[in-house]
Amino acid sequence: MPQMAPIGWLSLFIIFSITFVIFNMMNYYSYNPNMPKSNLINKNNLINSMNWKW
Repeated sequence: MPQMAPIGWLSLFIIFSITFVIFNMMNYYSYNPNMPKSNLINKNNLINSMNWKW
């Protein structure tokens, strides 16, 4: 039974690592989160709260 050469293991490791990195990059950059509406409301409240009532 022949043994696998070290260069074969290295090429397999490089190929699987590249595919793993490409797969993760595609998943990371394809995710598009929605901005919650509560942030817009909080910005309006901050602007209104800047008016001091003396």
